[in-house]
Amino acid sequence: MILNTPIDMHLHLREGKILKDVLPYTTNQFAAAVVMPNLVPPVDNRERLESYKSEILENSENFTPLMNIFMREYSEDELLDLVDDIFAIKLYPAGITTNSEGGVKSIENIYPVLEIMQELNIPLSVHGETDGFVLDREREFAVVYEKLARDFPKLKIIMEHISTFNLVELLDKYDNLYATVTLHHLLLTLDEVVGGMLNPHYFCKPIIKTPKDREALQKVVRSGHKKVMFGSDSAPHPIRNKLKGAAGIFSAPVILPALAEFFDGDVETLQKFISDNARENFNINVSERKIELIEEEWSVPYIVGEVKPLFAGKKFRYRVV
Repeated sequence: MILNTPIDMHLHLREGKILKDVLPYTTNQFAAAVVMPNLVPPVDNRERLESYKSEILENSENFTPLMNIFMREYSEDELLDLVDDIFAIKLYPAGITTNSEGGVKSIENIYPVLEIMQELNIPLSVHGETDGFVLDREREFAVVYEKLARDFPKLKIIMEHISTFNLVELLDKYDNLYATVTLHHLLLTLDEVVGGMLNPHYFCKPIIKTPKDREALQKVVRSGHKKVMFGSDSAPHPIRNKLKGAAGIFSAPVILPALAEFFDGDVETLQKFISDNARENFNINVSERKIELIEEEWSVPYIVGEVKPLFAGKKFRYRVV
């Protein structure tokens, strides 16, 4: 099985030692990835952007980091300076997930920024959750997506890591709404998190949800829907932090083997999900790279540095050459 230029549309790499430990598992499988900016301090200015991108490039080969910056009240001059060096701007509601305390408290406050983004053709990437009951947070945020889609019809809006059937339904309602889907939301339900013994390594935000939600995600992904793209939201945390309740699943090591099994030989639809849709939707131009998988049993590592991967120790039928 040959995949052409896989792109991960949503990736967390952290910094320092963790970045060095986890990055090879992405660069082994992907030609490019959209890198998230919620570090401490956040990636929200040119100096921070350039230093973070340099750190990624120093620890990788034949790989293109597509950089996001952290949403704040940018001036037009700032965005004109940054537009050629970023893929998108990431909106985090304040305090809603890891390192988002400096996020957006009022959507209306960033309307001037969204106007500029619309004119400069900078996509908006969104962690779409309210601070309501945990299982309802994404569903409740749907009204915000709809308002943004109506108020900024030329702004391309990416609903990140969708995990509910309600957001799937929005894709065909608004031309400017797109979505990424993670491996863990595609394959798991809340049972794997809390149905038996509590599994802190499967705790993430948005939380993994119901069989009905998973079925909707699987259906839209298998359909080859052109506005649905793969974004791992692979988010490494040291085991000690996961045991304290840190939100995030480190899925990078297992992505392509697991997706190859999920698509069960449908390479054409997998190719759309893992690359073609993203490249066409956002005119992504990166160096082409072929990734080969062969049908040979392979086991997910139990540990990567200080981080436990998704499906640690599980065997898969495919491995990346």
